Amino acid sequence: MVKAPQTPARSAEVAKAEEFDLLKRKIHTKLVDKLDLNKVGELQGDVLRREIRLVVEHLCDTEETFLNRSERERLIEEVLDETFGLGPLEFLLKDNTISDILINGPKNIYVERRGKLEKTQVEFRDNAHLLQIIDRIVSKVGRRVDEVCPMVDARLTDGSRVNAIIPPLALDGAAVSIRRFGGNALKLEDLLNFKAFTPEMVMLLEGAIKARLNMIISGGTGSGKTTLLNTLSSFIPTHERIVTIEDAAELQLQQDHVVRLVTRPQNIEGKGAINATDLVKNALRMRPERIIIGECRGPETLDMLQAMNTGHDGSLTTIHANT
Repeated sequence: MVKAPQTPARSAEVAKAEEFDLLKRKIHTKLVDKLDLNKVGELQGDVLRREIRLVVEHLCDTEETFLNRSERERLIEEVLDETFGLGPLEFLLKDNTISDILINGPKNIYVERRGKLEKTQVEFRDNAHLLQIIDRIVSKVGRRVDEVCPMVDARLTDGSRVNAIIPPLALDGAAVSIRRFGGNALKLEDLLNFKAFTPEMVMLLEGAIKARLNMIISGGTGSGKTTLLNTLSSFIPTHERIVTIEDAAELQLQQDHVVRLVTRPQNIEGKGAINATDLVKNALRMRPERIIIGECRGPETLDMLQAMNTGHDGSLTTIHANT
């Protein structure tokens, strides 16, 4: 396939974007050289970000830039994101309408927004830059990703679930999937407004929860299993003791007496893993009135079914299967 030649306007746009990126990298390099690591270690959170922002603004002033005010502000924010956060991903992570971020190599980044996939304009410089951000993600949870361990699961600080797979297993550059969880869980009224339920269905489900019937929610990827589980949990009386078990903290129960447990992956040495089966067995010793497992997909399924049949009525879980 022969590509059509770029128009002058398009060529100018590409050139300006490249110039912007070079300037950003130059200022970021100068920032790293200028930082006093001892002082940085003494500052925390917003104070540190404000101090670094002043340094970046000064560096921008010392450069002969071609930027207008909005472009200058964008450059400063991107340098700060590269320094404190996850680089190009920060722009997407600030968008609460995005439920999934799918990275297919450094130049192809897609998002799911309101159930629809769309390609973004966000890019990494190259595969090395993408690998650097992946390493930043996994190192915060004590994991590593390299040629020896080319697949990894991790979590962001907001609870979002991350899976990454790198070359040589990923042929076109590192691939990353980020499943995000909204800050505010959908309420029953929302699901009624979306016509996901009828009032009669709500009455039936509410009665089943209050009657302490066990429930298993089945559905495919992205079908809303966790959303439904969160909604059903709102019918549980506030005084009951609930133990939740998850791989990633997705559930947002509003009751007062909730104990939240999460699994733990193995460490760099391949030891120390705590799986859902271990947590179910431990939960049975914690006097739960209900057990809620975010998703059953392994041996813990049998333990959960046994718990449901041995005095822990009203427990809930989900399974990944078409209905």
